[in-house]
Amino acid sequence: MRTYNKNKLNKHKHKYLISARNLTQKQLSLNNTINGWKYIKIDGPPKERGRAYGLACASDFADIQKMLLFFMLESYGQSWEWFISEINKDYKHFTKSKFPEFYDEMVGIAEGVCEGGTVTTIDEILAWNFYLSIPSWYSTRSDVSVGKEGGGSKRRGNIGGIEHGQKDHCSAFIAVGKDWTEDGEIVVAHNSFSDFVDGQYAYIILDLTPPRGCGCRFIMQTSPCWIWSGTDFFITANGIIGTETTIGGFFPYELRTPIGYRIRNAMQYGKTMDDYVDMLLDGNSGDYANSWLFGDIKGGEIMRLELGLKYHNIERTKNGFFIGFNAAYDPQIRNLECVNSGFYDIRRHQGARMVRLGELMDKHKGKLNVEIAKKIIADHYDVYLGRDNPCSRTVCSHYELDAREYMSQADRPKPFSPHGALDGCVMDSKMGKGMTFWGRYGNSCGRSFDRDAFCDQHRQWNIFRPYLKHRPGQDWKIVPLINKKHIMNKKNIMTNHIVRRGKTNTVKQMSHSKSTVLINKRTLKRTKKNKIK
Repeated sequence: MRTYNKNKLNKHKHKYLISARNLTQKQLSLNNTINGWKYIKIDGPPKERGRAYGLACASDFADIQKMLLFFMLESYGQSWEWFISEINKDYKHFTKSKFPEFYDEMVGIAEGVCEGGTVTTIDEILAWNFYLSIPSWYSTRSDVSVGKEGGGSKRRGNIGGIEHGQKDHCSAFIAVGKDWTEDGEIVVAHNSFSDFVDGQYAYIILDLTPPRGCGCRFIMQTSPCWIWSGTDFFITANGIIGTETTIGGFFPYELRTPIGYRIRNAMQYGKTMDDYVDMLLDGNSGDYANSWLFGDIKGGEIMRLELGLKYHNIERTKNGFFIGFNAAYDPQIRNLECVNSGFYDIRRHQGARMVRLGELMDKHKGKLNVEIAKKIIADHYDVYLGRDNPCSRTVCSHYELDAREYMSQADRPKPFSPHGALDGCVMDSKMGKGMTFWGRYGNSCGRSFDRDAFCDQHRQWNIFRPYLKHRPGQDWKIVPLINKKHIMNKKNIMTNHIVRRGKTNTVKQMSHSKSTVLINKRTLKRTKKNKIK
């Protein structure tokens, strides 16, 4: 179903090219963030757009490398170098042969990162894009699976799963129809739960436009140098909105196509929600298993795809809602492919949020809009204790504030874990048509996180201090951070040195926005130096 063809790119040669060597890191980072978000626009052939992307993220990736050197060893007892080597044994040739477009894009990313002053390789960029699949994949490399909380557990029988299954991430809902939303059109909201140490990097808003005939434009929240979202909040020019929440406790895995390639393929080439189902099922490996929430703006329809490995469940409606809370409704997925799902347990964040999100949908029935969605995704009501209490069980999750006195299972997060909601994203059909959405970086309620105060109070996490970031409270912001009419023309390119047929000209710095990085096919010079093999 993918239509990528390198021959189609031959006619997309560009007159205006930028010399990456002429750009200083200061120029690349000049006023390119606002309220914690960093907006990057790229387009053109895979390698060129990838190189622009890598160049814009070079300093970010240097920070990520330091985190990975620490965190992978701390979490698994294996070095990041070991993971790079082993992942590439399984997936480098596979990617080159089955997904050459994505491979070329990652080659470009590696080249751009190197040109920006951070040493990396295509192998490392490929492994980094596989990061969220590692907990599932690791069962193929070890008889003991060690989650990020530490403490190994033996694989379950001959299924290939692990005792505690995959970790839980995110809250979400999507609604549509005259009985549920204010105008009858789609409203969607999502926040990302993660360990702070790695989830804190999901501040990139990537706006990617492929060449004509090679898929559609899409905008997604992501982490530096990822070619897919990971947090999975996106809108495409084909009118498809997408988000998801993971299925906690999910364990089966097969060595097939990684989720990152499957959902990126759907985002770029999928024209209908049926296309998304087909592309996600094609080569399904069970890694990073999710309850996917999709919306078709043009058709006014929403869908939930609960995607296990052997089992999946599809529900669709033009007048209703779906919620995501890290457990599957489908009894086959929940009972045959998950352990310890927490579905009915309101001491756990799955059961508690299933109840609370359902209550909030009923409370705001017929009135749902983006402003109410912002409040829902920032909700702190604890259904177990029956009061406002920001903790692991609330829609806006705060494990860092939770003593966990009501939960003693050894494989669950520990008291006061540096873990929880790190953002909030909200959109409706009108915003989706304009390729924009509301975003709040840091967490969905706006509460600040003080790394030093946290580590001083909870000394058991002090080893994480050098790798955690302060996150001040932020306001909601409409992203992308610029108006469509301002995107890229010869007079307002952000960077300075433009090369036209070998002649260097200086152009004005863009004045309409001081919060964006704009690098695209017209602003990237090909070079034979520093190529990544």
